[in-house]
Amino acid sequence: MPDAAPPRAAPKIRALCVYCGSSGAVAAAFRAAASELGGGLADAGVELVFGGGRVGLMGLLADAALGHGGRVTGIIPARLRDAELAHAGVSELVVVDTMHARKALMAERADAFAILPGGIGTLDEAFDILSWRQLGLHDKPIFLVDIDGYWAPLRGLLDHLVDCGFARPSTRGLLRVVPTVAALLEALGELPHPARHGAVDDL
Repeated sequence: MPDAAPPRAAPKIRALCVYCGSSGAVAAAFRAAASELGGGLADAGVELVFGGGRVGLMGLLADAALGHGGRVTGIIPARLRDAELAHAGVSELVVVDTMHARKALMAERADAFAILPGGIGTLDEAFDILSWRQLGLHDKPIFLVDIDGYWAPLRGLLDHLVDCGFARPSTRGLLRVVPTVAALLEALGELPHPARHGAVDDL
């Protein structure tokens, strides 16, 4: 009988902001990853902060966290709520005026960030949080969850920016790439306690 796997360290962070797609017409591996992450965060006692939607990977992520008894905070602009895209079952739904306000509040509410597969909106959120870290507006960890190599083109683009002199080599260190949700949860367990919950300066 094989030895049991060692227990995973419990994350010390209190809240993780997850960026992911609102489309559900995607590969099963991406859908499974969203559900796995939602359940894993709840089981670890980590609050999920997300964009507040009920559709696509966002909906699967939130449903899994809620199904495992976790706390889920959704942050959504009024325009999207009024289009009936808001998740009605979250622990807290915060309605804001603009997409800019949404991103700022998501950043303030979280101790770290994870980027699952997604589209233009996910890229927008990812580049904002990366650029804010580059500018020193926050020092919170950022994880790129590269399910089935989905983010390989983005990783290549970041290398291209550095190679062409438009970004410093230190740009590569702004985020950590993990290949699976299990690897992400393990990495979260290695993080120190956050010094300042929700501190994001001058957004």
